[in-house]
Amino acid sequence: MWFNKHKKAGAVVALAATTALLLSGCGASSDSGGGDAGSGDGKGASVTFLPKNLGNPYFDTSSKGGKAAVEEFGGTFNEVGPAEATPDAQVSFINTAMQQGVGALAISANDPKAICDALNEARDNDVKVVTFDSDTNVECRDLFVNQADAAGIAKVQVDMITEQIGDAGQIAVLSASANATNQNAWIDMMKEELKANHPDVELVEVVYGDDDDQTSFDKTAALLQTYPELKGIVSPTTVGIAAAARYLSTSDAKGKVALTGLGTPNQMREFVEDGTVTEFALWNPEDLGYLTAFAANALVAGDITGKEGDKFEAGKLGEFTVGADGVVLLGEPYRFNTENIGDFDF
Repeated sequence: MWFNKHKKAGAVVALAATTALLLSGCGASSDSGGGDAGSGDGKGASVTFLPKNLGNPYFDTSSKGGKAAVEEFGGTFNEVGPAEATPDAQVSFINTAMQQGVGALAISANDPKAICDALNEARDNDVKVVTFDSDTNVECRDLFVNQADAAGIAKVQVDMITEQIGDAGQIAVLSASANATNQNAWIDMMKEELKANHPDVELVEVVYGDDDDQTSFDKTAALLQTYPELKGIVSPTTVGIAAAARYLSTSDAKGKVALTGLGTPNQMREFVEDGTVTEFALWNPEDLGYLTAFAANALVAGDITGKEGDKFEAGKLGEFTVGADGVVLLGEPYRFNTENIGDFDF
């Protein structure tokens, strides 16, 4: 979500964002580091951030990173957005940014297709479009800054659980729904990683909590009853990991059965602090926003066009290369534990 080795804790996100949205009123903020609209004359680009909605701690954090980047390259930062995370609500902000002649629009899309007409009209008027966190269809933007790839998400979860159980014993997976495409892909990759590199770890069962708190809670209880020798549970869903932690925290299995997966700091904080959970992962939204802003600036400056193989510098994060379909990958997921969880609020 993930975080990579270059980063220090700044803030991270929800699948989330995709996960829980805290809604508040709409508005806008603007800060200038000396740049004008567009590419400017040797100055940084004007970059407008349009998250799914305002008042969401995840996006507050990504915008914080974006603003820091814009200040570094001497551009102009602005953030706008709707109160509710709907595609229709984003269209008017896209149109306004186009009319204002901004250099680049950084957007987390509420729908991959519904906002395409507005985005392409903006692009026809020389606005560079960079999606982050949540992509549009490829033909509707210049770049997508992806927080993590499936292989990285799978591997970090295997690494965490095997480290916590001494690389031996029975584990289970508590997933979302049986037809959740992303979780199923991660689980398949986790199975491959376990088979290839962790022969003494046995995945005994994959169960599904349907991203429902009570169902996930009950599935956790059932796993412990069915497998008395169970050493660990991996839950690649923010709802599931929180429900499993809630069950374990008051059970005899606390401290005996390891739990890890994908979660947000605010939902998992109490379980890390009370020892129920040692470590979990997600990506860092502050770094995501920071990288997005630098990518936008590189597009406006003409340093890159968005084609595969393009390279650009992103400040403290170093050099990045554009991959297939105009995707820039932030890096590996970030691990949260007792040493750093207090640094995050989302």
